[in-house]
Amino acid sequence: MFDFVKEWFKDYPTLINGLEITGIIILAFMSHFAVKSILYKSIQKLTQKTKTEFDDILLNKNLLRRVSYIAPLIVINQFSYLLPDLNKFLSNLSGALTAFIVVLIITSILTSINEIYENMSKDFKRPIKGYIQVIKIILYVIGAIIIVGILTGQSIFELLAGIGALTAVLMFVFKDTILSFIASVQITSYDLVKIGDWIEIPSLGVDGDIMDIALHTIKVRNFDKTITTVPTYKLIEVPFKNWRGMQETGGRRIKRSIHIDLASVKFCDEKMITKFKKFQLLQPYIDKKLNDIENFNKQNKIDSSEQVNGRRLTNIGTFRGYIKEYLNHRNDISKELTFLVRQLEPKEHGIPIEIYVFTTTTKWVEYEEIQSDIFDHIFAIIPFFELQVFQTPSGADIRSLAGTKLIS
Repeated sequence: MFDFVKEWFKDYPTLINGLEITGIIILAFMSHFAVKSILYKSIQKLTQKTKTEFDDILLNKNLLRRVSYIAPLIVINQFSYLLPDLNKFLSNLSGALTAFIVVLIITSILTSINEIYENMSKDFKRPIKGYIQVIKIILYVIGAIIIVGILTGQSIFELLAGIGALTAVLMFVFKDTILSFIASVQITSYDLVKIGDWIEIPSLGVDGDIMDIALHTIKVRNFDKTITTVPTYKLIEVPFKNWRGMQETGGRRIKRSIHIDLASVKFCDEKMITKFKKFQLLQPYIDKKLNDIENFNKQNKIDSSEQVNGRRLTNIGTFRGYIKEYLNHRNDISKELTFLVRQLEPKEHGIPIEIYVFTTTTKWVEYEEIQSDIFDHIFAIIPFFELQVFQTPSGADIRSLAGTKLIS
């Protein structure tokens, strides 16, 4: 019976080849699904027994799926001898596909390593994603050379010698990649930025927090909720501001000036001094200043009958003293960082009194509230020192000076 079947099949070689190809394909698919199901079940049981999440990330479904593709390729390579006419083609094809799958497996492992590194700490300082991407590119290039070598039957060294002649072309093609890689090295070496940093790049309209740092691009979520992608090498080419130092210090700077009308500056008379002594915050300052002035004038035998002689209190100096005491009594103003209330050079807009202090919080909303509260109070208190804030005359001011009736 078997001899008859064998003799019959000899008369139909095409049918035999078709059956052999079909058998090899079926066996390859069966090996793929068998290995896939075994890997999934065994790895799932293994990862469930461990408490760490690292093995879950490393041995993910994507990696296991790629590993399972190797089994059918081995089957095809082992049974290719059944098809003498296609033996060499199938061997080369299965070898090339195996090399391709191996490259994909390695890149999947590298992706998992990067994810594990990022999950080790939410505040990791040196992202490695750019380096991982460079390694992947190198792997893809090496893999492509190996695959071409297997399919053509040429030596890898011969192919590399041929590629050497194309170095200039490759440099041009991978120009942005090379620039980005160099920029990534500098960014990492000097710790210029990291994920979560608030950066500001005025020339590119960027003002927000870094979401992701890759080889070619840095993704930033602006405060208006838009997302901007910046080429990595741009951080080396253009100036940018990183607010990380402010956040790490724990205090945010207030640097704002109040412009006092020069015409309102004067010496304090007895009436003004008596009034100032009633200000609780000012009383220690007034007592100390009056004592210092009195001692100075006595030691230098100053004739106090004229105001121009010796030292005297001024309303603008007393106003500065009040601001210092006011800020000193606020718990939301840092006493450890720079604390300065100074008078700047008078200009066409009056005398600038600059407040240069730091809040005890870096949160934007809280910072703005503190700053507004401070200047609300200062603007309201200025008239009590018989000072006036300088401001450019409005149309209503000009009409009022001209005697024109204002329209309500």
